[in-house]
Amino acid sequence: MQSIVTHPAVISPSFICNYKTTILKRIFLFVAVLLLTSTANYAQDTAQLVVEGRKNSATQQSKPYVIMISIDGFRYDYAEKYQAENLLKLSDEGVRAAAMQPSFPTLTFPNHYSMVTGMYPAHHGLVDNLFYDRQRKAVYKVGDRNAVEDGTWYTGMPLWVLAEKQQMLSASYFWVGSESAIQNIRPSYYFKYHEKTAIDQRIQQVVNWLSMPEDQRPHLITFYFPEVDHMGHRYGPDSDSVRNAVQFVDAAIGSMTEAVNKLNLPVNFIVVSDHGMTQADTVKTLSLPDVPVLKPLKVMAGNEKIMLYGNNETDIKAAYDYFKKHENHYTAYLKKGTPERWHYGEEDVYNRIGDIILLAAPGYAFRTSGKKMHPGHHGYDNNFTDMNAIFMAWGPDFKKHMRIPVFENVHVFPLVARILGLDITLPIDGKLEVLEPILNDQD
Repeated sequence: MQSIVTHPAVISPSFICNYKTTILKRIFLFVAVLLLTSTANYAQDTAQLVVEGRKNSATQQSKPYVIMISIDGFRYDYAEKYQAENLLKLSDEGVRAAAMQPSFPTLTFPNHYSMVTGMYPAHHGLVDNLFYDRQRKAVYKVGDRNAVEDGTWYTGMPLWVLAEKQQMLSASYFWVGSESAIQNIRPSYYFKYHEKTAIDQRIQQVVNWLSMPEDQRPHLITFYFPEVDHMGHRYGPDSDSVRNAVQFVDAAIGSMTEAVNKLNLPVNFIVVSDHGMTQADTVKTLSLPDVPVLKPLKVMAGNEKIMLYGNNETDIKAAYDYFKKHENHYTAYLKKGTPERWHYGEEDVYNRIGDIILLAAPGYAFRTSGKKMHPGHHGYDNNFTDMNAIFMAWGPDFKKHMRIPVFENVHVFPLVARILGLDITLPIDGKLEVLEPILNDQD
């Protein structure tokens, strides 16, 4: 059932009214370009969806709140590089990591789901943005809405499912998996993915959620920004377009924080990204040759990583031997020969990883179609520094003026569960002890 919740306005109609005129002009130009160039593949259903009949238990009504914000493609150094004044100021007053290491592969869907499940991709099943499931004999790809909304593709227990099972309401203004009935559960309030709604309206929706009666008010809110990733792909990480996108998101987060603070609730903000971005050669590109050893294999091709699926060991060995012999700006791996630190091929719980993996070297990418190759890329080895993401946090449950070293993104899940007082009910890869020291009640 669809419904739209409305409350008195709390924020100013212009969410960036305090920015200098020159910055305003650049941001508005960026928004105009984004609207013209958006490549979203999904149906544009913009209405809020509400699961009726749920309420916070009396115990959960006394818990704090977490707004978990993801800025897709926001590299670990962008805040300083592009003067993200609000993010720098707010995280200076709270916690900031030197970087957050994404899981392998350094792609959007696997990493967003790792952050909210506390599991590596090979363990939660989203092993790529594009992969083949041998048991289903079906392909999962991010542009296929039927697959994306099918909860049976997703395993583990995302934070909103954990919360709802323990009678704590959740809301999502986009996050990977939030549109799907995972274990037959969606967030109490959610949206199907689209890029049609203006940012001030999206911020107002967060305020509206937090203004609801206590028994209906979500304590976990996820929120997603696509703009930085879009511009990074299209124009490269060193472009003015990325600068404008960073400042656009920075202004929005500043506005959201200001509006939420007026509600006088114990709200904690956690700002993360899924991966970084790097520049790749758009002329000297890599390609799959038309060779006999490739014919019997199923090919799942991304720009930075290609997975090949074979039907027998003979075909797999022949193809691997060929690609290993002809390595040139890429590395060929057998599934069981991937680096242990990836927690990948040997740990493929759902048998979704290819028998052979071709991974491009940083600075290079596979041309998988006749379309123009964009300069910005991610998906490489997660040890490559440019793939590093961000972690920033502030609010009543976080220590102030704290800097922490690089850590893996699977540790975010137990941190959020700890703040919300939720019991983790299944095995995960993340460890609470990694981030617990940043909490106020820890010495």
